[in-house]
Amino acid sequence: MRTGTLLVTALVVSGCHAQKPAGAPPAKPTPAPLQRSAPETVTVTVRDPDVDRRVARLELHALERDAQIAELETRLDDARDEVVRTMAKLQSLSSRAEAASGIAEAEVALGTLKTRLGAQHPDVTEVSRLVQAGSAEFNKSNFGGAFYLASQAKARAAARGKLGVAASAPKPGEVTFAVPIRVKTVSRGNVREGPGTNTAIAFAVDNAEQLTAFSMTDDWIRVTDDTGKSGWIFRTLVIKP
Repeated sequence: MRTGTLLVTALVVSGCHAQKPAGAPPAKPTPAPLQRSAPETVTVTVRDPDVDRRVARLELHALERDAQIAELETRLDDARDEVVRTMAKLQSLSSRAEAASGIAEAEVALGTLKTRLGAQHPDVTEVSRLVQAGSAEFNKSNFGGAFYLASQAKARAAARGKLGVAASAPKPGEVTFAVPIRVKTVSRGNVREGPGTNTAIAFAVDNAEQLTAFSMTDDWIRVTDDTGKSGWIFRTLVIKP
């Protein structure tokens, strides 16, 4: 009898453990472990001023070379036209007078150019050479050749004079371009009286303004605008860094 009672009691206790209470709340799900996001990568570009300066020089030299080619093509066309006109005048009775007048005008243009740029400037040297060669041909009674050379001298002097470069002593380290270069500003800025921020402002320029460049130092370019005002502009204002 005692054994039966114990068996019934064990079955009742077992049933109580097997069934959940009616109002028991559901088990909470186990939260997923937090995942850490990858750290953000920030790219920092470090510019080397020396590299920027060399790039600027290469860009200016490329512009200089293009300007030289353009000038040579123009001079070739001018020379062809002058030769044709000169050949037509060889049979003219007034060719001697025309040659004399042309040489005189070339000498006046040479004097003006020498005053503006100095006797040692490459353009002055070239114009002087043409005038001397023209005079030598005139003395040989080659009036057609003399007139042609005088015309070339005047054209060279006039082209340089129209650019309006100011006559001034070269700055230390200044390198003169073989021919003037047309450049355009990339932002508003100031053109200064000397190659440095400690010099006075000569005039201001707007974005996309056309200037003519004649020479440069490490970071400054000597320029004039189309009205003849001249000064120095920082290279990044006309060349994108």
